[in-house]
Amino acid sequence: MNRLKIVVPGDAPPQIQGSSHLQRLEPYGDVILYKDRPETDDEKICRAKDADILVNSRGMVKWYADVLKQLPKLKLISLCSIGTDMIELETAKQQGIVVCNQPGRTAPVVAEHSFGLMFALAKRSAYLTQSLKAGKWPRMDNVYLQGKTLGIIGTGHIGSEMARLAHAIGMNVIAWTYNPTTEKADKLGIRYVQLEDLLRMSDVVSLHVKLTDDSYHLIGERELALMKSDALLINVARGNIVDTDALVEALNSGVLGGAAIDVFDQEPLPKDHPLLSCEQIILTPHCADMTPEGVDLLNEGAVDNIIAFLENKPRNVVV
Repeated sequence: MNRLKIVVPGDAPPQIQGSSHLQRLEPYGDVILYKDRPETDDEKICRAKDADILVNSRGMVKWYADVLKQLPKLKLISLCSIGTDMIELETAKQQGIVVCNQPGRTAPVVAEHSFGLMFALAKRSAYLTQSLKAGKWPRMDNVYLQGKTLGIIGTGHIGSEMARLAHAIGMNVIAWTYNPTTEKADKLGIRYVQLEDLLRMSDVVSLHVKLTDDSYHLIGERELALMKSDALLINVARGNIVDTDALVEALNSGVLGGAAIDVFDQEPLPKDHPLLSCEQIILTPHCADMTPEGVDLLNEGAVDNIIAFLENKPRNVVV
């Protein structure tokens, strides 16, 4: 009897390799794990062509229409992530490929990273460290966050947790989301406002929406111009939610007080990326959920989704 083939097509940087959760799949099929990332579509196809199931442990490994159409055996893609923008979902649906993600699983971990970025940016940590290393002794005011207004764009699992953390230090929290409700506002202790009003009123704007056609470049030149000149922008959602060129211009011209970014329009970040030349910026390499606890939660969730699918109890199905 042929055993299922379960393939991890590119686990770099390491995510699920060495995880004890992979051992839970042994009764169901053979696990084949590639520790390096496929560099071309042909290499992806070669690795995945006989797979019944893919564990996509890294968002940098993308599965678009031309590749998915060449994987006739594939029945499931289990993601080690919340986001699904690395998959051409409509094509997956047409091909009969189920895609499962992990909504909210690492929300506390990601929100804590976002919260930490806000503090690092408000206290000018990167700028002051670089200045001192260069032999300077700069005089620049930090930002006192207590009593300031945090504007949260997107109040799903992560945005909701960010609101809770902000309340804990005495920040005023307002929010915008696609589908606001009075019940959600009361539960979170926030006030929903129009997006333009949020941008005008907030001392800090934190992005927590998923990337869709509607949210692509949600924050562009016009939106950045609406913000206070000393406001701070935090993005742990997806890089293309912000127009990078507009952000660089806003930072370099003083239209914006600073930005803390964990996600980018190009990943990995190339050495000549314009954000690297900005002064008032904090950068982390798409690692908001990369703590031992976060990694284990995502690995466990990816395997849980596979087992649920194989036992005819699919969960967290995107398509």
